[in-house]
Amino acid sequence: MLAVTGQEIAEQAAGEQEDIITVSQEITQTLKSMKQLFFPGSRSGMSGSSLSSEELSEKLEVLKDEENPKKGARQQVKRVSYLAEEGEAAQASLVASTTEEDALFNSDDDDDKATVFPLTMTWAFGWNSSLPVFSLRDEKCRALLYVCGHTAVIYDVFRNKQHHLEGHSNVISCLCVSEDRRWIATADTGPDCLIIIWDSFTGIPVHTIFDSCPDGSGIKAIAITLDAKYLATISDSKIQRVCIWKWTLAVETPACTLDLHSDYGLQNYITFNPTNNKELVSNSKTQAIYYYWHEEKNILLHSAPLLTEKTFNKLVGKFSQSVFHLDVTQILSATMEGKLVVWDVHRPPPSAAMLACPYIKPCKLVHLQKEAITVLTTVDSYVITGDIKGNIKFYDGTLSIVHWYSNFKLSAIRTLSFSKTLPPPPTEKSNYPPDCTLKGDFFIVRNFIIGTSDASVYHLTTDGTKLEKLFVEPKDAICAITCHPYQPLLAVGSFCGMIKVWDYRKKTYLFSRFFEKGLGIHSLTYNPEGAILGVGFTEGTVHILDAMSLQNEIAEPFKYSRSAVTHISFSHDSQFMATADLSYTVAVYRVVVRNGKRVWEYLARLRSHRKRIQSLLFGVFLDSNEPRLLSLGKDRLLIEYNLTKTCKDHLHVMDIHRTDQGCYPTCMVWYPPLTKELFLLICTSGYKVKLFNSTTKMCRKTLLGPTYGSPIEQIQLLPVKTTSELQKRYMAFINRDKVGLQILPVDGNPHKTCAIICHPNGVSGLTLSYDGCYAFTAGGHDRSVLQWRINLSALDAAVSLGGDDLTPFYGLVSGGREGQFYRELEDYYYYSQLRSQGIDTMESRAVSEHICLSELPFIMRAIGFYPSEEMIDNMFNEIKFGEYVDTGKLVDKISLPDFLKVYINHRPPFGNTMGDIQHSFAVLGHTNSEGKKAIQRKDFLRLLQTKGEHMTQEEMLDCFASLFGMNPEGWKSEPATSSFKAPEFSLEEELPDEITAEIFATEILGLTISEKLIQGQMVSEGRRATIRISQLCESNSRPESPPSTRRSQEPHRQLALLQLRLRTQARGQAARLSPGSAHTARLTACPPRGPPAPAASGDVSSREAPPAPPRAFPAAGSGVSARPWLPPEGVPGAVAGQGPGRQRGARVAAGPGGRTGGGGGAAPPLGAAAARRLRTGPGARRHRLCPREPASVAAAER
Repeated sequence: MLAVTGQEIAEQAAGEQEDIITVSQEITQTLKSMKQLFFPGSRSGMSGSSLSSEELSEKLEVLKDEENPKKGARQQVKRVSYLAEEGEAAQASLVASTTEEDALFNSDDDDDKATVFPLTMTWAFGWNSSLPVFSLRDEKCRALLYVCGHTAVIYDVFRNKQHHLEGHSNVISCLCVSEDRRWIATADTGPDCLIIIWDSFTGIPVHTIFDSCPDGSGIKAIAITLDAKYLATISDSKIQRVCIWKWTLAVETPACTLDLHSDYGLQNYITFNPTNNKELVSNSKTQAIYYYWHEEKNILLHSAPLLTEKTFNKLVGKFSQSVFHLDVTQILSATMEGKLVVWDVHRPPPSAAMLACPYIKPCKLVHLQKEAITVLTTVDSYVITGDIKGNIKFYDGTLSIVHWYSNFKLSAIRTLSFSKTLPPPPTEKSNYPPDCTLKGDFFIVRNFIIGTSDASVYHLTTDGTKLEKLFVEPKDAICAITCHPYQPLLAVGSFCGMIKVWDYRKKTYLFSRFFEKGLGIHSLTYNPEGAILGVGFTEGTVHILDAMSLQNEIAEPFKYSRSAVTHISFSHDSQFMATADLSYTVAVYRVVVRNGKRVWEYLARLRSHRKRIQSLLFGVFLDSNEPRLLSLGKDRLLIEYNLTKTCKDHLHVMDIHRTDQGCYPTCMVWYPPLTKELFLLICTSGYKVKLFNSTTKMCRKTLLGPTYGSPIEQIQLLPVKTTSELQKRYMAFINRDKVGLQILPVDGNPHKTCAIICHPNGVSGLTLSYDGCYAFTAGGHDRSVLQWRINLSALDAAVSLGGDDLTPFYGLVSGGREGQFYRELEDYYYYSQLRSQGIDTMESRAVSEHICLSELPFIMRAIGFYPSEEMIDNMFNEIKFGEYVDTGKLVDKISLPDFLKVYINHRPPFGNTMGDIQHSFAVLGHTNSEGKKAIQRKDFLRLLQTKGEHMTQEEMLDCFASLFGMNPEGWKSEPATSSFKAPEFSLEEELPDEITAEIFATEILGLTISEKLIQGQMVSEGRRATIRISQLCESNSRPESPPSTRRSQEPHRQLALLQLRLRTQARGQAARLSPGSAHTARLTACPPRGPPAPAASGDVSSREAPPAPPRAFPAAGSGVSARPWLPPEGVPGAVAGQGPGRQRGARVAAGPGGRTGGGGGAAPPLGAAAARRLRTGPGARRHRLCPREPASVAAAER
């Protein structure tokens, strides 16, 4: 084992400094060249000679790989750092630099980026006070480094400018800076976590470490050596891993690792020995650990002696931070009892065996102060502590106090960061305070930054003891933000009870107000006039404040709720105000005139919903200027209130409409008047955007919304500036962690939308500036608000690049325009024309570009999408009334391009999985002896016939007979089977006594389920969704009960889902296309064929779909002869042994043409394949016996 003394360590460090080879000039010029390439108009303060084209190409390739995490892509390729070349990497130091420190804020990169991207972050309000704030510059400019969500911010105090270090897709969990403040290292926690090293002089990421935590846990603590060569990280997993990284080299793995025992506790702090890169110390609340890095053997040795109260016979307390003592032979650990634990570092002598390793041993416990120590650090010749009372104390090497600051009345100290600039020597004009020694010498120390637990940041100038408050931000979650209707003002409300108002153009703080403890702000809204500000609090009170002074406009706040007020809305004339709370209650207030003054009074309230209220919206009636009020709940109810008939304590309900059967609504907004018909736009949890007629509440359109990992949670329309912009509108939205833009009208085109991660841990609010130039997002518990500049021209350019007409929609189906799926769709489409003209007719065929509207559900089911009855009605209404407002006529036909759009907009975006069925059984069933959710047979049959959209006895028996292979192909839809008598059987004998989700899917529906799928690892449509959303779009639940019914309707919806699956699977096996009434549409379906793409492992599917049918049909009179039809079993003339069998899921070997037995000759003509698949759906033969082709197929061939 290598052992060194303190003198040898000093000599070794001096030797390393002599061997330094500076490469920073080349690095800086490389970064400058790359910036000029990407942003040709940018200016940079960097200097140096230019690189060759070959060198620049190599650097650009590296940059592309390094910037991949910023775009969300994780390319598993070899990543090479351009900070060190082969042969000089081991010796290169990154400390020296010729780049100007203030070059960062001299460039115009923000303006360049704003012209490229639709959304560009321009400012970050707030900061994460749980992480440290660092002092980067303290001379010509005062620059700070802090974290705001997933972005590190370099803030120039004097210029009031920010530079954002954007690259993380998760919230930054830790950061550190080098001693010279040149290099910044940030790390995050979560999936695909990253470690990024930045150049603080240019703001460019110079190296990225991917896959630092393969388990996806992320990084808990990070540290960098004094010479910036090495990084140390501790993971955030249950079994923490300590890693040492040689980040300047072209390596992808750590130099050494060490897994810590869980008994050590969660290690949350780590630091290097400033004089020896091979030594580190970390601590949790209960354990301090010393590490020694044996670089030659690439191992990390550690020593973690257990410290108890018996060690010193005194209470030690919980550890906060640990540092190496100034004489490097000891380690100091601060505790929350105001004490310091002093550890002796025992290093083996050089003559000791190589296996001997250094260790630490507690030697003394020093009681420094009464207050809990929260910060412990060293600078120059001092040991500094910050405590929970806001005191900052300086000690010398013997732990004797030298000076302290205790009269600032600060809250608990969270971080202390000293300037890298040494203090000037005292002069006659100096005003340094005296120290506490008997000599009374000047106390000279560097200026430093103070961060406190109340999210305040201060700068202390030691010469003269000048404390300057830099900013005070909310210390708790931010859920309420709103913009003034005609001034550049942004109001921010926090759970800590603070309202803060900013001028978002000048980026300056204007005024604020703190409410007493316990009054957390949950909602904020300006009225349309901008004169007052409505405030909803977490404990249920409602305040009305003056917009400019934030003083109360009413004598006493309104207290009519026992839970948090989540929504506040004003009518267009500011005469009414409505609120919604977490108790599902809507309350209305109004303005009255008393003694010549306008005052607000309470009017009425009603608990109108049984689940959380998602939106509260005022509007205006079409035939008058009277306001109207609507509320939308997670219970899928859209309720409109009659304000005219509302009186004191009685809120009158005008009408109630259910918006969906399975998916719940997330938000709503008035759709802009782009057409003559006025709509209400509602977003759902199924990634759909629905347009409802503003008067009748009829669902007029269902469209595919943005699919960025989670459904839309809030939307707002961008205001227009001129009348010429009224016909081209835009919409801003947020989902779980992103903010985005959508071009209106919504039509399902994915290129008309864009999104960017804004708050990885969740977005809590969205608001827009009055001119539509900026969007603001609140991050909830990350305590930040981000300002985004909107560039609509960049979004329009993306739409034009996506193609016109149907080109964007072709990309949403497997294989595109020339793929197998679209060819199948064309075959079904044209065969449907044959059906509609009569399969058995001998008349001339008329080929058209349209099909009858009644054929639409049949083709939907044939291609694998099984809409519910309500969804079919919505499709019919969408098509029939599509031109009614303009022409006054109903549409009764649909073209293939329109059909493709309807299919894409209505189908579930990520398919359906076994998890849906399992969830249904979890809601409806009970836990059996095996621990699975199951339903008793009698309860199962009773639920099918009495609940949800209940099935009749005849329909249920037909479904089960088809599923069990007892009905012939084309049952009840083929003329040739009209004489076939329905079989008689007992469901009590066919069905098991207890039905589980697996039995229902495999033995009843006949699906094949992989083991991964049963274990819950679902993959649908050949692609993995970012998060798994339960798709209930197909459910056929009956209408919700009125608001007075408080019991949950979830069992009804889940039962309807099972009924739908049972119906569609059975109809797909028994039915075929046939012209007829709407009742035929209910009886005809096809079994699930899965998504258009080839079924991936884990999909709910039977087997691989059969080959696609040919695209062409034989022309009439082409000479193709039709083979004679052999009737199925049970029909006169049937061939024995060829009828449907009784075995579930059985299949008879088919001869040429799909005939059982040895029938004749060639394969069936081209049209027969398409006809058969349209009739039964691809994959129907996977579930049942296949009889001979009926006469209608032969007719189709003719």
